Amino acid sequence: MIYLVIGLYLNYVNYSVPLSEIKVEKEDGQWGVTQPYDKDWTGWKNISPDDVILRVDDVPMDDLNQLKYKSKIVAAHKITIMKPNGDIKDIHIKHLDIPHQFYYIFIIPACYYLLTLFITIFLHFKQKNTNLTNLLILFMLTVSLAYVSSGVSGRLNGIGIIVNRSSMVLCLAVLLHFLRDYFSFVKTKWVLINNIKFFYLFPVIAFLLGCISTFYPASYDFLSDVVLVLFFILLIIILSVLLVSFIKYRSPQLTILLNSILIPFMPFLFLYTLPEILFEKYILSAEISALFLLLIPFSFIFTQLPERLFDIEYHITRLRYYVIFSLVFTLWFTVGLYWIAQKYLTISVITCISFFTFTSLVVLFYIKERVDYRKRKILFSTKGDYIHQLYTAVDRIGKTITLNALLEKFVQEVSLHLELEHVFVLTYDFNTKQFTSTVEGRLLINPTVMEDLKLGEIRKIDKVYLAFLHQDARCKRALVLVHNNSIHLKDEELLWLELLLLYVNNFIENTKMVEELLDELKHMRQADDSQLPWLNKLLWLRFEEEKYQLAQELHDTNLQEQLHIAREVDVLVNAKDPTDIQQKLVKVHKQMVTSLHELRAYCENLKPPLLDTLGLNAALEKLIRKVTERASFELIYSIDRLYLEDERMNLMIYRLFQELLNNALKHSYATTVEIHLQEANDGFEIIYKDDGVGCNVENIIVTESMGIRGMQERVKAFNGHFYIDSQVNEGIFIRITVREGSDTLDYDAYSG
Repeated sequence: MIYLVIGLYLNYVNYSVPLSEIKVEKEDGQWGVTQPYDKDWTGWKNISPDDVILRVDDVPMDDLNQLKYKSKIVAAHKITIMKPNGDIKDIHIKHLDIPHQFYYIFIIPACYYLLTLFITIFLHFKQKNTNLTNLLILFMLTVSLAYVSSGVSGRLNGIGIIVNRSSMVLCLAVLLHFLRDYFSFVKTKWVLINNIKFFYLFPVIAFLLGCISTFYPASYDFLSDVVLVLFFILLIIILSVLLVSFIKYRSPQLTILLNSILIPFMPFLFLYTLPEILFEKYILSAEISALFLLLIPFSFIFTQLPERLFDIEYHITRLRYYVIFSLVFTLWFTVGLYWIAQKYLTISVITCISFFTFTSLVVLFYIKERVDYRKRKILFSTKGDYIHQLYTAVDRIGKTITLNALLEKFVQEVSLHLELEHVFVLTYDFNTKQFTSTVEGRLLINPTVMEDLKLGEIRKIDKVYLAFLHQDARCKRALVLVHNNSIHLKDEELLWLELLLLYVNNFIENTKMVEELLDELKHMRQADDSQLPWLNKLLWLRFEEEKYQLAQELHDTNLQEQLHIAREVDVLVNAKDPTDIQQKLVKVHKQMVTSLHELRAYCENLKPPLLDTLGLNAALEKLIRKVTERASFELIYSIDRLYLEDERMNLMIYRLFQELLNNALKHSYATTVEIHLQEANDGFEIIYKDDGVGCNVENIIVTESMGIRGMQERVKAFNGHFYIDSQVNEGIFIRITVREGSDTLDYDAYSG
């Protein structure tokens, strides 16, 4: 709200009064012009150095507040001048009298203000409100206010001066804060003092100096230089931190971060700030050099946060695509408009019309894309839209569960969409060298043609199309399309058929595998040996994967710590200087104790010792105590005492509690978490809920994130029910119900 109120006010002031910046000097009680703002004004506006200014916007010169700051008429709508011959004239000034000033001071800052507003709203409502995201939002807002207020400050507006000076320094303090937290996020040691609250004194000082400049205009220039010095000090600190960190760590993230800050700051630093401080004369104006600084917030989004914030590459690609189309049409439209109506329209009007046309087209393309996607099933008929036909055909074919039903459904779909009289599947047996088909009749097809048919190939033979469908060690299947008259499929139809054939080829493989597994399972109880080779192989691979992960984790954590301790002891054993050996031994002892505690915690995580000795309730109480020590949320829980005959359920309950509470610590960002274990008829019920950020249930199940799939498998192994309900920013609710005595699956493979 502060950003909206201040920003709208600053943009209003920017547009309310045109900048003039006419230098004047008082001599013999009269204010004479020493230098017009624009060199063309001497002829066009009829203002020359010999003129005397009487009034500005009907205010006498001696009462003009602008002259208290400097000898300039900064902003004015109307200037009353007296020529050397005594003639008195009123000079009216408009924004477009100096077009480049209007664009730099109002148009570009206003567009940047709105762009920043939209992006920060998107980040705030669509993403998790992490500290990094919040700091990035604050940094973008302060940069935007600093830029928008530069023109208002140039008009000597009091609020503009205060906002410009304080926000210009505040953005660097926030940037420094962002960098410290970002270093922590990428696990890189921060090279500056960790407590950076001290640096927020700089914008406070700048705010006070801006207030002093407003109440004591004579100090305006001096205090302006002081604020630039504060800005320069913070900038040097930031660049020094990045350079030292880059030299010390050589991290790719720091390299990108350094470039994204250093390159945009160079023009502002060397072409405006330093020349203004040292020589009181800039090379590039603040308005132009500040344009480069506008790249910094958005470079952060693009280089550091795209995967965590949104798919920025997709949006940039779409924008480039739409901009090219819109720009080509706008150029064509502008040329035609100029050729037809150049006598009636000015260049500025044609420019405004062209800009409006360009932006409208870009917006229209975006709207059309969204409408086409949402209304695609209505806008495009299945007769002409082959992509939609492919989607519907795959959907219907994929619902079949047997091979014969799949082939039958496939034939129906092809016959329906291509409007052919005879469509069937032809099977060629490699052993018998004979053809079989799903319809009566004979086809004169050379077996060599059938054998040469490749994956994805569609071949036309007289009045017949022959398309490869599937091949295994025993036979090859092809799709035959026959018509009484000579047929010719269009390119779109052939592409649709080719893609559908690839889908069906995979469907056939999967369906055959499912049928074979079902046959094995049906005969498993009848066989003497109930162990299935494929199941034994799957379990063996699962055990090997678990052992590999365990070995890798121990190698990367505890083993490395033990090797470090061994090297420390070896140094002490071979040390020639016995001084401080006692202190070093104490340090090594602490490291050993810490390592043993970590190893003990790791072993407890693999197999909770209290679970076998003191029971489920004691193990859960200890787990909850550990979580409470680490949690930033309030944990509300209740644990009923259960009397379960199947001891495997105790471990399953412990693992479910462990997974749910770990998710709460890592992902929920909640203030309150509730978890309850309740006794139920012949079983138990676990209820979990929090008020955190929530999630899209379909997305987390598809991506197998947050351990949801693993918990579902554990519950399913005991024929239990797993229910989850969640919405973004509305928390999450999970209910798990298991009844003892159900026909459970063999859970031993999962219990480790």
